[in-house]
Amino acid sequence: GTGKSTALKILSGKIKPNLGKEEEASLEDLSKLFRGNELQEYFKKLSSGLKTVYKPQQVDQIPKVYPGRVKKILNEEMNEILERLHLDYIIERKVSELSGGELQRLAIAIALSKEADLYLIDEPSSYLDVRERLEVGKLIREKSEGKTIIVVEHDLATLDFMADQIHIFYGVPGVYGIVSKPYSVRVGINTFLDGYIKEDNVRIRPEPIRFAVIAPSKEEEKPMLIKFTELKKKLNGFSLHVEEGKIYMNDVLGIFGANALGKTTFAKIMAGELEPDSGLINPQVKISYKPQYIHTNFDGTVGELLRKNKNFSKYKNYLVPLGLERLMSSKVNTLSGGELQRLAIALCLLQDAEMYLFDEPSAYLDVEQRLAVAKVIQTIVSMREATCMVIDHDLLFLDMISHRGMVFLGEPGKRGHALTPTNLEKSFNTFLKELNVTFRRDPENGRPRANKPGSVKDREQKEKGKYYYT
Repeated sequence: GTGKSTALKILSGKIKPNLGKEEEASLEDLSKLFRGNELQEYFKKLSSGLKTVYKPQQVDQIPKVYPGRVKKILNEEMNEILERLHLDYIIERKVSELSGGELQRLAIAIALSKEADLYLIDEPSSYLDVRERLEVGKLIREKSEGKTIIVVEHDLATLDFMADQIHIFYGVPGVYGIVSKPYSVRVGINTFLDGYIKEDNVRIRPEPIRFAVIAPSKEEEKPMLIKFTELKKKLNGFSLHVEEGKIYMNDVLGIFGANALGKTTFAKIMAGELEPDSGLINPQVKISYKPQYIHTNFDGTVGELLRKNKNFSKYKNYLVPLGLERLMSSKVNTLSGGELQRLAIALCLLQDAEMYLFDEPSAYLDVEQRLAVAKVIQTIVSMREATCMVIDHDLLFLDMISHRGMVFLGEPGKRGHALTPTNLEKSFNTFLKELNVTFRRDPENGRPRANKPGSVKDREQKEKGKYYYT
């Protein structure tokens, strides 16, 4: 809501700035305003044939532009990119039949296969799992050799992996946005997390974000909440095998894994929505479940829905970071994806339960909202002395919120193998080794930083077997 997508559309030539007026500005007006800086020359080039490619944020609109089969829009370079993104199986399918993740990767393939002077990619990680995000990041980095690419992204780990320079957008969402000067990728992300733009003397957040390194806890230090035996489940040609494990009280368990490996199936088994074909879960505890896909038939307002819960008055002050106050008079059935996501998280936390289960709570949320959600979940779950399970693809989000981890491996869509829950360092290390990517801790704020592939740090950590360096 601070103008990132608008800025990309202006730079692509799809829309022109209006400079605060009702009509679009002329080239002469733009030249006067930006006289003496790079934008004056840029708008001249844009008006005289500079080639730009724009990958839109809303990939669900692609079937309206390409209504036929995927093979009709292919070219040779696009075929190669589809193979890299593991999408060659969709060639014979209709574009309208593709999932969100398939549409996202197809849109990226279309954009990167075109010849242009400037590529503008809006939110390439939406709908993608970690493996797919990193592969897209590698493709974008490769394409940037000799080309300029501008990316809008909310996943800071992916951004760290793919970017060389960063601009921070800040302001009041839906009211105004300001763009910072360019920073190196490390300084830019750290400045954003610190919440203070030194050059502009502006604080964009009341307090800095810090990532704590959690020491592995011994199993006997916490009382056990749930113990499950080896679980098995077959569903529509897919088979899931879960190793036996334990979940402890006052714990946050982060769930890692690619799409279509059975994470949501496991969540539904834990929530009692699905029965395993074999295996037992003991004891049965009260679970509050926020599903991956959110649907509602409620016809009233956000305020009416929240006030229906007996715990709202008790916890409403702790829900403030979710930003629901300005939505209280909005109809629930008119909310955007991000607004509905934050409401669903709040409703889940308001339920009385022994365990809170969140399936992809960061979906549709920007960076600020993800950080706020992590803080709210941690605060309320801790106050309730409850346990929490979080399934997500944002590695920084999982690192920030989790105490322990559980890794899902296997072949997407065919078989999933869930390892027993273990300490966070071991879980991250197992998962990142599978992806062949290394992370280190930033000394300034403790956040996990992706090492550039083939860098000295990347090679050193791989030699030591330390893919997740604490």
